[in-house]
Amino acid sequence: MKARKSVSSPDRLSSWKQEVSTAFSHLSKAQLLGLVFWSVGIALTGSGGISQISALLAQVLNQKEGTVFQRLREWYLEVGQKRGDHRRELDVTSCFGPLLSWIIRLWAGSERRIALALDATTLGERWTVLAVCVVIRGCSIPVAWKVIGAHAKGSWRPYWEGLLEHLQGRIPPDWQVVVLADRGLYAGWLFEAIVKKGWHPFLRINLGVKARAVGEDDFDWISRWVPTPGTRWQGVVECFAGKKSRLVCTLLMHWQEGYEDAWAILTDLAPEAANVAWYRLRTWVECGFKDLKRGGFGWHHEKMQDAGRVERLWLAMAVAMVWMVSLGVEAVSQSPSACPEQLPEQHIARKRMNGSSSQPPVRRLSCVQRGRLVLLAALLHAEDLPIGRLLPEKWPETILPPRKLPPPSQRRQKERQREHKRRQKKAARQRLAAA
Repeated sequence: MKARKSVSSPDRLSSWKQEVSTAFSHLSKAQLLGLVFWSVGIALTGSGGISQISALLAQVLNQKEGTVFQRLREWYLEVGQKRGDHRRELDVTSCFGPLLSWIIRLWAGSERRIALALDATTLGERWTVLAVCVVIRGCSIPVAWKVIGAHAKGSWRPYWEGLLEHLQGRIPPDWQVVVLADRGLYAGWLFEAIVKKGWHPFLRINLGVKARAVGEDDFDWISRWVPTPGTRWQGVVECFAGKKSRLVCTLLMHWQEGYEDAWAILTDLAPEAANVAWYRLRTWVECGFKDLKRGGFGWHHEKMQDAGRVERLWLAMAVAMVWMVSLGVEAVSQSPSACPEQLPEQHIARKRMNGSSSQPPVRRLSCVQRGRLVLLAALLHAEDLPIGRLLPEKWPETILPPRKLPPPSQRRQKERQREHKRRQKKAARQRLAAA
């Protein structure tokens, strides 16, 4: 009886090994092989747990599970914790630039714009991860990150500046790069750091700041430009009344019906060259964090107590995510689009389309999960593991209302609360002026 051909034979994994070796050519052979095995295990099991991955790879490689477990573990250990005399510690920061270059190489189509999102995610009371991510088709791929203690004191500024520095020069100079961040991360130094790299900040700010437009003498609250839902404004302003924090930039504002307050975005782009709706791309970074945690790889179950080890595990998950997202994106782009307008007038799909024509179709599966299914299907067909492409979709041009608007009573209550806050602020300003 002939022995069963191993799934780990070179003709089955060779394409993925070659892809990873090309992207991270600076790594040693052992580091590359560990990254290949980790990423294959994560992609196929849909988990970042070493126990599941080692159990799978033991079957694939026809080796003892304990041996595979130890090999995977040593990949993320510090050099002093490894066995042997010629072990090297994997420097994760050296992979940030190559990781972004790899994504650019996989970028397909004529689109020469890319959006980066800055955000932080936490793991209980143990870790806070500062991450720079590429956002695409409802997903995000980490390309640079820093793991710090959840209760660590001190400024995040050195970390963010360092992460951006590692990505310098990895995106072609003729591309437009927009960097998005939520209100909690805005800082003048961050705006300037992004501009110095030739990129364009797209940073949201709170409405409780003052600005003056070109031709105005006095600073006033920016909320005056969008006083009610349905209003919008954009223009060049001097933002922030304080001289130390003052910034000449473009302010984009839009209060869409159904939202509690307006979006206020600061950028260096000219008002006619920017669209406030691009900020919708930032929400995709939260979808990416979900894929890393409960919605995908289960990182929230990890018990690692060393930040360096967590950062190396994130590298394996990021590499697996590039693979899975590229396959999922390609599968979505190749699937025929639905045409409910061709259905009878009374068809349920036609009615749903008529009722929400302004809303994009719901993503029933994330590109990460769809990419994993593509890999499993390839294995069932005894095919080589495929490599996908990253095909971006058109950037949003409008801010869509929420899919489910709050009931009228709740909206009236929120409006009363906003009016109460406005009266309190006005009274405080009057008392300050009288004093």
